[in-house]
Order: sequence, then structure tokens, then C-alpha cells
Amino acid sequence: MKKLTECWYLLAAAGFILFAGLVFVLCGEDSVIAVHDNLDLFIPQYQMMKNTGTFFGQGGQAPFLGGISRDVLPAEFSLYTLLYWLMPAFPAYVTGYLLKIVLALLSCILLARELYGERYGQYRPLVWILGLAYGALNVFPNFGIPFASIPLVIYLVCKICRDSRPVWYVLLFFYPVLSYFSYFGLFILGYMALVFVWACVRALWLKKRESHEKGEHMSAVERGTVRKTEIGADGSEAEAKSDWQLPRRLFLSICILAAGCIACEYRLFGVMLFGDEVTIRSTMEAGSFSFPEIVRTIGEVFARGMFHAESMHTVLVLPVCGFYFLFLNLEYIRKKNAKGIFHDPYNLLMLALVFNSVVYGIYYCESFRSLVERLCPPLTGWQFNRTVFFSPFVWYAAFFLALKRLCDSRRRRGRMLANGLAFAAVLLIVLSNTRYNDLYHTCRAQAYQIIKGKESDQLSFGEFYSAGLFEEAKEQTGYQGQWSAAYGFYPATLEYNGIATLDGYLGFYSQEYKEKFRKIIAPALERVEASRDYFDTWGARAYLYSGTELSIVNTLRTPSVEEEDIHIDAQAFRDLGGEYIFSRIRLRNAGEAGFSLEGSFTHEDSPYTLYVYRISGRKN
Repeated sequence: MKKLTECWYLLAAAGFILFAGLVFVLCGEDSVIAVHDNLDLFIPQYQMMKNTGTFFGQGGQAPFLGGISRDVLPAEFSLYTLLYWLMPAFPAYVTGYLLKIVLALLSCILLARELYGERYGQYRPLVWILGLAYGALNVFPNFGIPFASIPLVIYLVCKICRDSRPVWYVLLFFYPVLSYFSYFGLFILGYMALVFVWACVRALWLKKRESHEKGEHMSAVERGTVRKTEIGADGSEAEAKSDWQLPRRLFLSICILAAGCIACEYRLFGVMLFGDEVTIRSTMEAGSFSFPEIVRTIGEVFARGMFHAESMHTVLVLPVCGFYFLFLNLEYIRKKNAKGIFHDPYNLLMLALVFNSVVYGIYYCESFRSLVERLCPPLTGWQFNRTVFFSPFVWYAAFFLALKRLCDSRRRRGRMLANGLAFAAVLLIVLSNTRYNDLYHTCRAQAYQIIKGKESDQLSFGEFYSAGLFEEAKEQTGYQGQWSAAYGFYPATLEYNGIATLDGYLGFYSQEYKEKFRKIIAPALERVEASRDYFDTWGARAYLYSGTELSIVNTLRTPSVEEEDIHIDAQAFRDLGGEYIFSRIRLRNAGEAGFSLEGSFTHEDSPYTLYVYRISGRKN
């Protein structure tokens, strides 16, 4: 019993992972999974690649947005992508979720062991619990593994700086399998480059100081002795060059990691560097904020983060870190040790958080963004404010340092308080009603069904895609792969079920195609100014828009609209090869709009009523 008590942190971590796994295994596709930028974006892309056999194919296309090059979809040499190649979609999603937690936990343990060596044992419970907290963060699901692997790449670079054996370079080369270049890899290389510059400056300064200390009046004999020392065979040569080991190894690490990124994501580099197609990035408008709006945005992202990188630091982590920041630096001032303020790693972490928040805010300064795009045209439309994706790790690293120093007091009460605060952080994350907390929403939906005796209004994974319903509809209407569009559904629902779509969601496709698709939806955009502005200034969601509602797609069991007119240019739809509309909404003016109803379908496992319309004049 005593050993179990001492290993409480291990039991807590293993218990949570086991509980989460059991919930998703037992609920299966009845689990409630986040839709936004998840079920409506990446999951159907993986499914389309599986349906068409283009995971590893060259020159292939995915059947959405009129036919998109496979090269703009997720890289095949990515652990998360490989899961979908090996497994059906839902098991792959759950496996990715669990791997994210395990990877974050192991990465934090490895990094802590590397940094603290023999002292790691006294911080073990804290490392495990905060590693679990970081892994349990409900961040952007498709990039959960890249988020989780941030401490791992820091660990690998630290190992290389201390140990130049080839194995660490090899592991660093393959690290991009766990990451994603445009969201993380480019920034990691940038941070490494900054450290490299700092290390070079420091090495030069140390060398200059050493030379100055020797003085200019050294005798010829003394100079000879020094020269012999530097080239002697007694091991002092390595010592003389030690100041340059860090920069050299860092430079080699940058080159190897960059090579690994290119090898793992060769498709992305090919499109970015050698593609000449004008894409929607050229017309995307990120927004232009005033100075007060930029300042407010910086403050908001510092205090609350952003939903793709949900760090859940506002309630507990931020107050603890803020209090410790004041205490730490007031102590330095009290002891008249101003240098300590600038050398303390905790303050460096706080500076990194401020930097990430400032970059996030100034991205919305149009003049600054334009300058970046002029200096580096391939980055046009690229969101360089994704430095904020590193803030969750920095927050929990700072939280760890604050609690670690509480443990250093060597008082039992201090250790208990530190461990208690860390455990409270885990509970706040697990019980948070945030967008990507699938575990919370699944448990809540199951509890609602038990208590109320009926299903909640949230759609489950299986219901969202309703595979049985669409298979039945395709069979009865004789669908044979013709180009189609969704109305009242996300196009992702059709794409997942093997239906080729003219519509779709992607942040990188041809501007020419956007203009052609716009002709189809022009009648709807003319009626709703907000929809016109949304599509024209962004365009990543090329959907059939409503002429009355701001959004016609619905992720709830109860449809927001059951019957309405559709506003569409049927001839433009026909010109792009469109033939079918799969709708969740009965179209009152189908005949007038140029479509005929092929049939309506329901299925016992689906909450949808599906209406299939075909453009008039088309023949089988």
C-alpha cells in the first residue's frame, strides 16, 4: 500500500489514459467528436485518400473542390497520417488522441531527466502530473501529436549539445514524422537559429574576455606555452575549442532537422517553392486592426490563448505564474542582484509568452504583414502568428518551474501544495467545456441519455457521417461518382462517403477555381452581405450558401431549417460538371432552380432526412 501511495502520480496518469481509452472504445462511433476544423476538414481528407488509394501516390487527385492535387493534402510520412492509412477513421482518431497524451508525457519525462539528472527523482511526481496535463490539453486534434512532441525536440537538441553521437542526429532527422512544418517545424528552426546566433556571440565574447585576461604583455615563452597547450595531445585542445562546440552542433542540428522536414514533407515544399499556380492565398484578407485592437488582441491571447491552442491557463496557471513572477523579481531587487533577473530561465519563459502574444497581435497589422510578404513572396497568406502554438508548452513549463521551486523548499507542505496545484490543473483541463474536449462531450452526452432517457442534440461521429444512409442513397439513385454538392450538410459528410464534390473546405486551392465556383453561389451571396464578405475575403469554405441564413450547415440533431428555397446558378453548376445536390433541407424551388428530386432517404442509424436532387436534363 505504501508503494502504491508513493506512485500515486503513475497511477493517476495510467488511470486517466485507461479511462479515456475505455470511454471511446465502449462508446465507439457514438462518441461526440468536435466538428470544427476536424470532422469537416482533415478526417474526410484522410478518408478520401484511403478511398482513392492516394496516400503514397504521385500525381493523384482527391475528389473534392472539382479535383485537388494530392500534394496539398497531409504528408504521408507523418505518424498521424499513417494511422489513417493503417486503420479505419474512428479507431485512427482515438489512437491519435491517446498517442498524443502518451507522447507528451514521455517527452516531458525525458526532457526533465536530461535537464535535472540525479535531481530528477525529487521532481518526478510534478513532472508526471504536468506532463499529463500538457498531453491532456484539448488542442487542435489533427496537430495534437505535433503539439505533444515539442518537449521531445528540445530534448533531442539538448542531447546533441551534450553528446555528439550520430544516433541523436538520426533521431532529430526523423523528428518531423511527429511534427508539421508550416505550423511548427519552421518556427522550431527559427528558434534554433536564434539560439545559434546567441551561442556564437557568447562564444566570441568568452574568447575575447579570455584573451583580454591573459594580457598583451605576455612573454614570448608564455605565448609559446599557450600555443602548445592549444594544440597539445593531452586533451586540452578540446577544452580550448569547447566554446565552439555548442554553435557547431546547433548549426548541424538545424541543417539535419531542415533536411528531415524536406524529406518528410517533400510535397509541401514542392508546392510552396516550385508551384506556379495562383491560389486563394493571394486574395485572402487576414484583417487590418487599429492599434488599440492589436493591443487588446495581444492581451486577450496572453490571458486566454486561442481555441486551436487551448492551454486552459487562465484560471490557475496564469495566477500562479504571475504571482511567482512578481515574487521572484522582487527578491532579485531586494538582494540587489539585477543580473539575476536577466539570467533566470523563468523570466525567459515569460518573455517567450509575451513574444508569442505580440507576434499574434501584430499579424493583424496590415502594413507589417505586407512587409513580410514583400520580403518573402512564398509566405503570402501564411499565418506567421502561429508562434502562439508554442505558448501552451511554455505556460506549463513556467508553471512547472514555479512549482518546482516550491518543492525545493524541502518542506513536506510545500511539496504537497505543488503536487496539489499540478493535479488541479489536470482536473481543470479534463472537466473543461472546450471545443475540442471530446472526452468531456462524449461523457456528457452519455450521461444526458441515461438521465433524460433520450439522446442529446449533439451528433456523434457515426451520426455526423451517417455512412449507412449515404450508401443506401447512392445505391438507389444510381450514383456513379458524378460531381455533386452538399446543402445543409458539410461537404465533408459527402466526401467521407465517397461522393465527389465541387464544394469543400481547404485553405490552399486555385484562385481560378474559386472564381468559377463563385458563379454557382453568386445568387446566394448577393442576398446575404456577410456571406459574400466571408467568401470573397477568405474562400477556404467553398460551400453552397443560403440566400437567407448566414450558415445553412448544421451539426445538431435538430435541423435549423427544414425547408427553404435554394439560390444557385444551375448553369454554372452544370458548367463545372455538377450533377447532384445532396441536401438535408427540402428545396421548395427545386424545379424552378433547375433540379429534380431523385428521392428522400432515412436510415435507422442516422438523424438525417436526406434529399437527393439531380440537375434537370442530365441522363445516366
